[in-house]
Amino acid sequence: MWRMLMVALILLVPLCGYPQTVTLWPGKAPGSEQWTQKEKVEQGTPIGTVIINVVTPTLTAYLPEPGKATGTGIIIAPGGAFVALAIDHEGNEVARWLQSRGIAAFVLKYRTVEKRQEGIPDLDMDEAGKYGIADGIQAIKIVRQHAAEWGVSPDKIGMLGFSAGAMVTSGALLQPDAAARPNVAALIYGSPFGVMPAIPARLPPVFMAWAQDDPVAADAVVKFYAALKAARYKPEAHIYSAGGHGFGMRKQGTSSDHWMDDFYNWLQVQGMAGKPPAPHAP
Repeated sequence: MWRMLMVALILLVPLCGYPQTVTLWPGKAPGSEQWTQKEKVEQGTPIGTVIINVVTPTLTAYLPEPGKATGTGIIIAPGGAFVALAIDHEGNEVARWLQSRGIAAFVLKYRTVEKRQEGIPDLDMDEAGKYGIADGIQAIKIVRQHAAEWGVSPDKIGMLGFSAGAMVTSGALLQPDAAARPNVAALIYGSPFGVMPAIPARLPPVFMAWAQDDPVAADAVVKFYAALKAARYKPEAHIYSAGGHGFGMRKQGTSSDHWMDDFYNWLQVQGMAGKPPAPHAP
């Protein structure tokens, strides 16, 4: 009887909203087979809990209650300059916010290069970011493969990235295979930080948000926004007067505190977050 009870509890876990984690690749991730660094969780940093030295990328699913599920899934890529992942305020907290609103959220723990010094190292961002981008593209495939199991629609899979995670998102967005791209993409205070890639045809809707006083990413984000506009796209852009870099889910008393509401409203307009509210009568 105890055995039957344990099996029942295991089967109920996904229905109760508990996160579940899967690895992205069978065996070692391609391209980093010789990496030897040890993954480590650091707490109490200026950006909260972070994970460093990621060798084995994973996807952690936060599934909504079936009665509230919208059929939309959003893959979340935290930032951290490709040497760390701000796993809470740019990952798990975002996932729980979406989950509570009926959106399945998937936190991507992508590969990061070995952290050998304090602070942000001077990296070749294209070289450092290629592993995370490969993991982001693979994450979309995994979610679509598990769509029926996780209660999402294969054509309602989005990606949301922060800072370096936004560069991961841009790599998935701009990949040559149009069918493998996310159905929507959101870049929060981030973009391609290396060489500006070519902007292909048939891109899905894009959401962008950043603060004017961001000393790290503002210039790169503006360049990417301009590149999209030059390619005749119309990205949704929210430029906040203040908020700095890395605001994530932190409340600072600035208008950037409300970026999640702006993002959610935009998802509604895209038909990916339930019905938008009826317009007010004149």
